[in-house]
Amino acid sequence: MKLLKVLFLVFTVSFLVTSCFEDNDDNQISTTEINDFVWKGMNAVYLYKDNIPDLANDRFTSNKEYRDYLNSFSAPEDLFENLIYQREDVDKYSWIVDDYIALEQLFSGVSTSNGMEYKLFRQPNSTTNLVGFVRLVLNNSDAANKGLKRGDVFNAINGTPLTVNNYSSLLSSTSYTLNLATYNTNNTPETSDDTVVSKNETIALTKLEYAENPIYTTKIFSVKGENVGYLMYNGFTANYDSQLNAVFGNFKSNNVKHLVLDLRYNPGGSVTSAILLSSMITGQFNEEVFSTEQWNSEFQAYFETEDPESIINRFTNKVGGAALNSLNLQKVYILATDASASASELVINSLDPYIEVVHIGDFTTGKYQASTTLYDSENFTREGANPNHAYAMQPLIYKSLNKVGNTDYNNGLAPDIELKESYINLGVIGNENEPLLAAALANIEGSISKLETIKAKAKHTLKPFKDSNSFEPHLNEMYVDKKLPADLIRRNFK
Repeated sequence: MKLLKVLFLVFTVSFLVTSCFEDNDDNQISTTEINDFVWKGMNAVYLYKDNIPDLANDRFTSNKEYRDYLNSFSAPEDLFENLIYQREDVDKYSWIVDDYIALEQLFSGVSTSNGMEYKLFRQPNSTTNLVGFVRLVLNNSDAANKGLKRGDVFNAINGTPLTVNNYSSLLSSTSYTLNLATYNTNNTPETSDDTVVSKNETIALTKLEYAENPIYTTKIFSVKGENVGYLMYNGFTANYDSQLNAVFGNFKSNNVKHLVLDLRYNPGGSVTSAILLSSMITGQFNEEVFSTEQWNSEFQAYFETEDPESIINRFTNKVGGAALNSLNLQKVYILATDASASASELVINSLDPYIEVVHIGDFTTGKYQASTTLYDSENFTREGANPNHAYAMQPLIYKSLNKVGNTDYNNGLAPDIELKESYINLGVIGNENEPLLAAALANIEGSISKLETIKAKAKHTLKPFKDSNSFEPHLNEMYVDKKLPADLIRRNFK
């Protein structure tokens, strides 16, 4: 059944019975006006539309019923959440914002950060006290300038001990002082006798606007006479695709025969960048299927009939018109952990049918769905967006399948060589003795004894609690800038 004509009605003040609020320009905006955008956008493209009765095309039988439904939600966020399918188990990643400028900055790699990435653990023999380990210090950040290092330990903020009840308020502040500590294992593999001892040392950190270059570091090692390229890549950010290509140009000119791709803390990002990276690793599969997309039933039927090629993503040999620097590898070593998500997993899953992917680390996050930004305009694009508010949505619109149809890896992708990071022995990123990198180099060398020694040293594990990504809930995204079929949207809403 066609959508009701009411869905294109402009809600005027004369019949609004809902609340109003002021936008950044002090204009009065009706909640219903924004709710109308929320329902229309979710009805059009939401991946799980078929599972939400309130999104059915024949849900409303009159203008009044539709208006009353929108008015029953006092805030757009409430309506949005009401339309989400199984928030805890299935759709953990759709979201709505009231400032799409900030959203666009996030996708371009610009955010507010002090440059410290960390993981929190429960202190031994305590159910409430926490201890934090710095796992990464971003280049040219406030934390880097203050001398903070990977492996540093902290147990308090501004002199207040970290607990399960106060960690969020303490660490979310714009500025705070880290109280450093020492973690003592007492030279035993058990954690029951471990202690955390405060040090008389502090570091004051401030969150500033920060544009992260996802190319954290690159190295070239020699193993048994062959060059091994190493790249730590921390986000699929389209702004840096050309720089990424230059990195592979350097690998290529140095006759790199093996590649260790470090995605251990990479939460995802642009699907286009994932395709480019995978094409740089390979090169021999140009124009072959990288991944396919599965949308809601309405969109899927449309694409399969009208434009089947549009839901196929293919390997490429170009970036912005320039030739890709491809290594033509038949095997790649990928370091990935529970902090590796979405586009990181897409690379692993989509390369797997073509070349040997040696996944070293831990099970990944388990995010195989992609989202796109919807604005309040006729075709949900930025052009013509309603000037009366800055709301935008980032709903899941499709799930990715690799060439052989593998998807729905809710529990993450399993490692080939399981090696959980030991925060007691993190090592230095890019150093050949850092455990995960050392494991990859040992595997390339073919040294089973070295690999077993590395595994044995990593058995001292703590009870994880939260990590710094908890404060950036939208980091684990795989997003696309994809033009939606205007004729399908017009057909639905007439």
